[in-house]
Amino acid sequence: MDELKRYVSNFMRYQELLKLLVVKDIKIKYKRSVLGILWSVLNPLFIMLIITLVFKELFKFNVENFAAYVITGQVIFTFFSDSTSLAMTSIFSSGQIIKKVYVPKYIFPLSKVAYSLVNMLFSFCAVLIVCAFTGVHFRWTIIFSFVSISYIFLFSIGVGLILCSLVIFFRDIEHIYGVLITAWMYSTPIIYPAATMPDKYLFLLYGNPMYYFVTHFREGLLYGRIPPFELNVQCFSYALITLVAGIYLFKKQQDKFILYI
Repeated sequence: MDELKRYVSNFMRYQELLKLLVVKDIKIKYKRSVLGILWSVLNPLFIMLIITLVFKELFKFNVENFAAYVITGQVIFTFFSDSTSLAMTSIFSSGQIIKKVYVPKYIFPLSKVAYSLVNMLFSFCAVLIVCAFTGVHFRWTIIFSFVSISYIFLFSIGVGLILCSLVIFFRDIEHIYGVLITAWMYSTPIIYPAATMPDKYLFLLYGNPMYYFVTHFREGLLYGRIPPFELNVQCFSYALITLVAGIYLFKKQQDKFILYI
């Protein structure tokens, strides 16, 4: 309990630094951009439009409100992909700061996930626009979308901590993860309905945490249903277990980072 209090106290002391890092990343992303933050809304719209035109016509998926179905999965998975990829290299990119002054090292991967969360919340506007135009009836259950976002946020922190703890010692992980995240995306029902998955590959679906997070997000937003208790337990379990594993591994390895950056 004392150790937990110490960590909370330490985090509160550096929360302003966390905010500064997030703001810095946002300013860098939109520097000299004519559209600025609006691009975070337009980008998922353009990607959704392309995917909808190609896949709906070529593969004839029988999905109601296909455009809304695609963008809800796309935005959630893009957040996970971007946040974990950025968190993975955050210790490298902050090496000069780490060598010169004391800063809790977890601040750097955490800032990348928080920065990606801000971008995703902008993209959430695109999700609402597409849902409105495709006839989705918004109900009060939309509030569960933010529960879904909370789950994926915690899960992404955990994965990000694990990745940045490992990539310091094994640089090839950065390249391997690029391939893995692509395979992960296609094994998640983003552009196709889960029912089309062949029985022999169902283990890929049911063992995929992103399947549960995307499903949870769609339940409240697209279908106006309260996400089932079992689904909440699955999402929370994946998020919590991964977060705890990430914190443990990061804490165990962080003192060695200085020798490899």
